[in-house]
Amino acid sequence: MTAEELETALERAARWLRVSERVCVLTGAGVSAESGVPTFRASDGLWEGHRIEDVASPEGWDRNPALVWNFYNARRANVATVKPNPGHFALVAMEDRWDDRFCLVTQNVDGLHLEAGSVNVLEIHGSLRKTRCLGCGAVANCGIEPLSDTPDCSVCGGRLRPHIVWFGEGLDDDVWMKALESADQCDTLLVVGTSAVVHPAASLVPIARRKGATVIEFNLTPTDASVYADVGLYGPSGVILPKLLQRLG
Repeated sequence: MTAEELETALERAARWLRVSERVCVLTGAGVSAESGVPTFRASDGLWEGHRIEDVASPEGWDRNPALVWNFYNARRANVATVKPNPGHFALVAMEDRWDDRFCLVTQNVDGLHLEAGSVNVLEIHGSLRKTRCLGCGAVANCGIEPLSDTPDCSVCGGRLRPHIVWFGEGLDDDVWMKALESADQCDTLLVVGTSAVVHPAASLVPIARRKGATVIEFNLTPTDASVYADVGLYGPSGVILPKLLQRLG
């Protein structure tokens, strides 16, 4: 994308946003990658040297919960070394502009949007910083400190697991319904740092488009989401989102 093309696209995006009443944002791994959070998925399909089935599935948890806890402790240790980037903070500023008419739906589990200051955040895949009790279902914020492989629930004393949506599991119904509602009601959808191929999160893009929303894509290169985009802004979101914010005034 040439500098001239970027400037033209930024102006088009700003023009639409200036008249938008409700804004929904869908973010993915690309946003966090700019802060130094690895995707953990290697070219051979392994996560940190482990099969996905062993560390990110209910079956893997049942077989070896200690291995799963160690894996997520390593992920939390990584998140402890990184900070939100300018893209995160630009989205905070956008939320300040639209207030409760702004919703940020994220596929990321690192908690960096909340750390940056975003408030209306739907973490549809869960959070590294939370645990969930297998007994009473209580969800608790445990921060990013390492946890033992046998933590107990402070409410009922039951067994805890990472509050992460694993492969083969469904999303939390309440959180997902709020995400659907936001996509359905927005007049502008920002797609940031995600190729929108993981379902059901990817369905938010065509849902918003069918309802007449303007779709603005922020990715390093065109993706599967590009076919729905009215404007494509290609480059680091940590650079382009602040530029767009400046255009908004």
